[in-house]
Amino acid sequence: MSDEAFPGKIDPEMPRSAHPKASSKPPAEAAASPAARPAPQANNPLHGLTLEAILASLVERYGWEGLAERIPVKCFMSDPSMKSSLTFLRRTPWAREKVEKLYLVRLRRNKPAPRKF
Repeated sequence: MSDEAFPGKIDPEMPRSAHPKASSKPPAEAAASPAARPAPQANNPLHGLTLEAILASLVERYGWEGLAERIPVKCFMSDPSMKSSLTFLRRTPWAREKVEKLYLVRLRRNKPAPRKF
């Protein structure tokens, strides 16, 4: 059989850099594609905030008791701590969503009313 039957076969005499499969760099088109860039977060009020910062803000505002009244989960009711609460919230998406929603409600309530002239 000839080498033409095996198009993926590497020619030992061909320089490695000239072989089409030898390039480790992605094509320029793929790097510049919109899918490669992260979506803008301009309208996301939680962008840039850590879960720890969100939880600390809520604990400062409501305290652990108030937080347990608003979101009845064991990590807020029984011997609450930042470490145990963060561990629980990171592993439990539904509870994290409730905490984030409570934070957004608090954020919207504290937002000053637009001024009308």
